[in-house]
This record gives sequence, C-alpha cells and structure tokens, in this order.
Amino acid sequence: MTMKSPRSRFRALVTLATAAACVAAVGAVPAPAKSPVGYTDARAPIDLRVKDLLKRMTLAEKIGQMDQIAVARVQGDCEWSGGALNETCLKSVLGDYAAGSILSGGGMGPAVNTPAEWAKMVNAVQKYAVDNTRLHIPVLYGVDAVHGHNNVLGATVFPHQIGLGATWDPATVRAAGASTARSVAATGIDWNFAPVADLARDQRWGRYYETFAEDPLLAGTLAAASVTGIESANGAKHVVASVKHFGGYSEPANGHDRVPADVSMRYLQDTLLPSYKQALQAGAKTVMINSGAINGVPATSSKYLLTKVLRQQWGFKGVTVSDWEDVRALQTKYKLAADYPEAIALAVNAGLDMAMEPYFAKEWSTGLKTAVDRGLVSVKRIDESAGRILRMKFELGLFEHPYVDASKADAAVLGVDKDLARKAAAESQVLLRNEGGVLPIPPSAKKIVVAGSYADDINDQVGGWTIGWQGVPEGVRLPGTTVLAGIKEAAPAGTEVVRATTADDAVAQAKDADLTVVVIGEKAAAEGAADSPRPEISADQQALVKALKAAGKPVVTVVVAGRPLVLGDADGTQGLLMSWLPGSEGGHGVADVLFGAVNPSGRLPVSWPKHLGNEPLYYQQLPGTNGGPESSYDAAYPFGAGLSYTSYAFGAITADKAAVRAGDAVGLQVTVSNTGGKAGDLVVPVYVSRPTSDVLTPATRLVAFTKVHLAAGETRTVRLRVLPGTLAVTPGDLDGAGAQRVERGAYTFSAGDKSAAVTVR
Repeated sequence: MTMKSPRSRFRALVTLATAAACVAAVGAVPAPAKSPVGYTDARAPIDLRVKDLLKRMTLAEKIGQMDQIAVARVQGDCEWSGGALNETCLKSVLGDYAAGSILSGGGMGPAVNTPAEWAKMVNAVQKYAVDNTRLHIPVLYGVDAVHGHNNVLGATVFPHQIGLGATWDPATVRAAGASTARSVAATGIDWNFAPVADLARDQRWGRYYETFAEDPLLAGTLAAASVTGIESANGAKHVVASVKHFGGYSEPANGHDRVPADVSMRYLQDTLLPSYKQALQAGAKTVMINSGAINGVPATSSKYLLTKVLRQQWGFKGVTVSDWEDVRALQTKYKLAADYPEAIALAVNAGLDMAMEPYFAKEWSTGLKTAVDRGLVSVKRIDESAGRILRMKFELGLFEHPYVDASKADAAVLGVDKDLARKAAAESQVLLRNEGGVLPIPPSAKKIVVAGSYADDINDQVGGWTIGWQGVPEGVRLPGTTVLAGIKEAAPAGTEVVRATTADDAVAQAKDADLTVVVIGEKAAAEGAADSPRPEISADQQALVKALKAAGKPVVTVVVAGRPLVLGDADGTQGLLMSWLPGSEGGHGVADVLFGAVNPSGRLPVSWPKHLGNEPLYYQQLPGTNGGPESSYDAAYPFGAGLSYTSYAFGAITADKAAVRAGDAVGLQVTVSNTGGKAGDLVVPVYVSRPTSDVLTPATRLVAFTKVHLAAGETRTVRLRVLPGTLAVTPGDLDGAGAQRVERGAYTFSAGDKSAAVTVR
C-alpha cells in the first residue's frame, strides 16, 4: 500500500495495535491490565465504575471526554491530508487534551480503503488512547454509516432511507440496520450516526433523501426499527445508534440546508418532534442535535429542546452530541456569543454532552476551562456529561475489549448481505404507472432498448454519503450492479438488450424494439450541495423521454433520485417506476420488478408534486379558505400511492370498541383480499379524520399501518392498534401553550374506502 512514512516508533505502535486486536478477538484486554481500582472491575455495577472513575479524573480530563475530533486531525499533516496516523498529533488530541471521541467524517478513512485497514486504523487510535492517557480511558469512535458501512469500499450499500421508507416495512429496515452494525463493528467502530428521524417536507432540501417519510408515524416507526437493528445486532462488539437531527431540522425556511426554520409550537410539538420520540423510545443511546435554528434559537443552544423536552418530558438518559462545528457556530455564525468560551457555555448549559468540534481539541479544552473559571459552567454540569459518556463506554465494554481482530474485517464486510440489499432495493420500488400492463416485461419481448445516462452509473445510483461525503469520489468505481447490468442479467434467453448511448441512437433503436427502458435522475450530492431550488428532471432528459414517446413504442421510465422530481415532458410514459437511490444491488432490485420476479409493493412515503413551486408539499396540509388551483393538497402522485401486478380489495374495518377513554389505545380489524392472480405484499394504512376539532387538523392522518403477504385469492383480517399519543394534538390559541391531549369526540378511522366510527369520551 502507498502511505506516507510514519516515524519508526509509531510503526511499532501500529504493530502492537494489530497484535492487540488479535488477542481481543479471543479474550478480554483489560485497560489497564490487573489494576485493582474499582472502575476497571468489569464485575462492578456500572454506576459505581462511573462514580469511581469520575473521582479520579481531573477537570481537564473530564472536559476532554466531552470533545469529538475528526480522525483527519491525527493523520498526515493533521489538517485534511489523510494518510498515516501522526503520533505528534495523536499525542496532542488524545494525550494532552484527552479527547473522548474520534470520528471519521465522510471520506475520512485509512490510506487504503479496505475493511482490514479501517480496523487497523481504529485499533491504533484506540491503543494510543488506552496506552497513553493517565487513566487508560478508551475513545468512542463514530462514523456516518447511513446506508450500510458506506464509507468502506466493497461494503454492501443499502438504499438510502427515503427508499427504505417506500418499503413501509419495519422488518426490512431493522435487518438493514443490523447488517450495517455488524459491518461497522467489524472495523472497530462502536458509534453509528444513524438513523435520521427528520421528516421529508420540502423537495428542495438537500437532505430529503436521508429521511424515511413525510409522515411522523411512518418516519418514527421506521427510525425505531433502524435503532433496534443497530443496537441489537449479533456480534462480539456492540454499536450504538444516534437519532438525528433533533429536532425539526428538515424545515429550512427557503428549502436550503441549515437555513433557520420558523414554525409554530403546535406544529413543532404535534408534527415535527414525534418521530424522534418514537425512535428514542426504541432504546437509542445517543441523539445528534440539529445544526439549524428554530424560531430564532439555534437547536444546539436550546435548553427547551435539549433539557425540557428531551430529558424532562421524554426521560432520555443517554448522550447528546452536536453536529459538525455547531458549538463554534454559536459564536461565528449565529453571533449569540462574544467568544468561544461563551458559546461553549450556551451549549453545555442547554444540555449538550459532547461537541463535534473536529479540529479544535485545544480550543475546546481551554475554552470550557475558561467558561468554568468565569463561572459560566459548573463542574457539576461537566460531571453530568462526562458521566454519561463514560457510562456509554462501560456499557459498550470498551474498557474490557477495546480492539477488534483486523484480520477478520474483510470477510465480515466485503459483499456481505447482498441478498438483503437486493430485497430492500426491490421492496423499495414504487410502480406509479402501468398503462396497458406494459410491466412486467413479457418473456416474448425480443428487443429491449436501455437509454438514459443513469442506466449504467453505479456512483449516482448509490447517492451521496458513499465512500466520500458528496458521493463516490472521481476515479473510484463502486462495486455493484447498475440498472443496465441488472436488466441484461434478468432478460430471458433470446431477448436482445441494446444500450443506447445517445438520444438519437435511443430513438432509432426504439423503432423496432418491444420496449424502451429509460433511466433518468439526478447527480449524487449531500447536504447543501444537494439543495435543488428547481427539483425537476433536467431539460435534456425531458427531451430524451419526449422523443422516445414519439417513437411510438412502449416506454418505461425509471427514476433514480433522492426525491420526487417534477417530470414535465418526461411524464406520461406507459410505465413509471420510482427507484430512489437503491444502493449497490439496486440494478438487481429494479430488474426483479421490471421482469416480474418481484411483485412491486413499494408505496410513496412522500408526495410527488405536479409542478415546480408547490413546495413544501405534504398530505397533512391543514384546511383553509384558499381556493386557487393546487393551493390545497394536489399531488401528481399522493402519499401512499403505488401499484402492483395483482389487485387488492379492502373489506370491512371494525373497531374493538365503539367508545374509548382518552388515554386508551384503539384496536382495529381490517379485512383485505388479494383479488388477482399473483401473490403480493399489501401495505394496509389506517387514517383518522374528525368532523370537528378545537384546532386545525389535516383532513386525514396516518395512525397505524402494517404490511401483509397475500397469496392469490387469499383474504385475511389483520389487527392494528392506534396508540393514544398518535391522536394527540396541542390545544389552545396561537401560542400553543397547552400540553398535548387527545380531544374528546368523534373519530373516523378508514382503510381503503371503508370506515369505522369511534367516540373518545
């Protein structure tokens, strides 16, 4: 491998780390070994271990625990160069300033991007911390593994969250989270900055594809499933999840990432916060805080969010961590603080435990100490945060098993769970048009033309946050299956698959073809670079589809994108399949649906706009006196839309009780039938509406859902439960000052075209 030459002393350090990793795989590696003090006694209760360790720590050591530094700060030139670990900077970050955590931001990995080299790098960082800190405290190592272990070349890349949202399937999301955690753990990493529990409310926003859904219940249920998968994955090493970005991050005022939001307290409480709460109730041990500001207050400095809501109302006991440089931003961007110590005080006193200040170990340590000296932050408050962080380290077993066996990492990561990724990709496909039964592609098709620049583009198919922050770097090709490759592999013997490389070629080839599959979409990007003030199919792609339609043969459009895009002239083809960002097995997943190996079951987790300018767009729009065209909810394809290769019917919906108390759950039974000739998976959503309400409520709200497999001709009755909190709203006037409650009165629950009335007493 090609690396910058480290000092010979540090070469020995890496060798020791690798050796220690091998020992760790078969037995405990105490840190420090055979020490009689209480905090190293693995048999002692964790509360006592934390208490004992805090007593032994200096204020500077406690302050260091609250800092998270980027690994780039200890590599190469210790700025942004990457490369070999640098012992001088390791001494500064981990020794002198006792940083409690290291992270690999997007693109920050070892010089050679293999699982084994990742494990060696993390082991070496961990060994330096264990061997060279006074009390031998291991570090937490974090990474954004948001759709598989996506930073590692050769790791299986799952669909982004918006695609998993389209599955409406908690089991698939849970399995993807568990697979990710096993891969992450194999490389020595114990902290995954996932899942995203933000809501998708504005198609312009660059992080739209990182969300599960526009609906709080769907997003919260799937985020909770992801947490469960990540934190309960089987393996020698445990990984903790981080619910992000708490709270209300996805409401930037003009659609651009991190632009401050201005929302009502009722909207914040009833719509934006429940998905985070549901994910945390699944057991998430950490929360990442929103980088943005809400109602004039940066979330990082909001005591209301970080303490009153998170700790006091929801009872969260874990660790809160900021996003990238957000504490410093309180001084430099938001101008709330005159200097850095004051900014630190604002965040810590609000309830922040750990600051992701990736390059500022010295500044953080001296800044928080200065804040203490000025009387801005109490030592008691620092003890709270340091104690929470240490508790998590003890719970993870880092004091006993700080290393992994790097020799096993490649086998544990490279290409694992491809079948699961393929299943998730296929399950995420949403069939929106199928005129004349153009799909599935019949075995009799003799010539299929595949057109569009995204048909054979694996890098854009997987999206941002893959190998690099903005996506797969230039010159790197990700292993995986493109849509073109998937179609070629799935096509029956004797069927010719022709790749058209230009628009003119595509039109010419289409004239004697049975079918053209045109793959359109958008370029991979992340965060602000992915913002799209005009979320639409580009003009050249629209022109291509328009020309193919004019050729007179059936056209199926496949959209590879992180959000619904206004189709314009690309609308109206016989087939329309939304594929999202389906990951490294996406080509197989798309082909499985196109050829009918999988009956499409995906349903839109978001609304698809008809025209530009209709953002934000979501089905929960409140009623009003408006009457202009498209001023009410008017989507090209509404929330929950999706077709199948079979047909379904909804029978009766009945409630267990005609009347319930305000604090009771509502039990429902829904009869569903597969009236077609092919087995399939049916999403069964239940919505609620009210004839009158004390405050404005949407025409319908999703309150329960399930997914059921039905054989051809099968009828089943499924049970669903509506939890009382799902019906709660914030009463009162404009200030939204009241506590959430379930209003008394009539409720109508509907599934398909059937409904049942329930009275809340």
